[in-house]
Amino acid sequence: MSSTNKDFVFGRHAGIDFLKTQDSEKINKVFLAEGVQEDFAREVYRYAKKKHLIIQRVPKNKLDKLTGGENHQGLVLAVASFEYADFDQLLDKLDQEDAPLLLMLDNIEDPHNLGSILRSADATGVSGVIIPKRRASGLTSVVAKTSTGAIDHVPVARVNNLVQTCQALKDRGYWIFGTAMEGDDYRKWNANGKTVLVIGNEGKGISPLLLKQMDQTLTIPMIGHVQSLNASVATGVLLYQAFNSRHPL
Repeated sequence: MSSTNKDFVFGRHAGIDFLKTQDSEKINKVFLAEGVQEDFAREVYRYAKKKHLIIQRVPKNKLDKLTGGENHQGLVLAVASFEYADFDQLLDKLDQEDAPLLLMLDNIEDPHNLGSILRSADATGVSGVIIPKRRASGLTSVVAKTSTGAIDHVPVARVNNLVQTCQALKDRGYWIFGTAMEGDDYRKWNANGKTVLVIGNEGKGISPLLLKQMDQTLTIPMIGHVQSLNASVATGVLLYQAFNSRHPL
C-alpha cells in the first residue's frame, strides 16, 4: 500500500463516516468547534468514545486555518495518510467477481470533481477506481469532504501509465469504454461483463494514446447551447447507464 502525506477529513458527513468506519490508529486528533449543535456534538463524542479518542474543543477560526477556509461544518479529523489500493492486488481480488466494473480517470485535476466521482462510484457499485500518479488530483481532504465518506469505501489505485494499464486489463478479459464527442449514444451501451469506463480530463478529454485503447467510445447527446458537461456529472450519467444495463427492472 502507498499513501499521501498526512491530511485532514472534515465536514459532518465525511467526519462522522470516518469515525464510524475507520480504525482508531488512522485518526490522530479530533477537533470539534465550540458552539456546534448539541445533538451533533453528542454524536461525535459517542463515536470518539468507542475508539478511545480525545476530542479537542477549539474556536471555529482554528478549523478555518486547518482546512484553508473550506466548509468544515465544525468537525475536523487529523488523520493518517489516505491509503491507495495496490493495483495488482485489486485485480486479483476482482478475479473472484463475475463482472467487475472499474472506473479509470485520465488526469482529473479538480479534487471536487474527484470527490463527486467517488460518490457516484460508490452509489453505482464500482469495484475500483484507477488514477495516474502524475498530473492529476490524488486523495486529499477536499476529495474526502466532497465524497461524503465514499473515499472510505471505493478502492483507489494509482498507476504509472494508463495505456499500459489498459493493456494489462485487456489481458485479463476487460472491455474498455471511453468518452468521445464522436462516440456511440451512451443510451445503447451494454456494460455487462468485465468493464472499464474511462473518463477524460476536464478540458482535454481522453489523451490520444489512451483513446486508441478503447474498444468503444460513448457520447452523451446534448440539445442545449453548452455542448459539454462537468466531468463528475458526465461520469454520474454514464455510471447509471452501466448500472441500468447490469440491473434491469
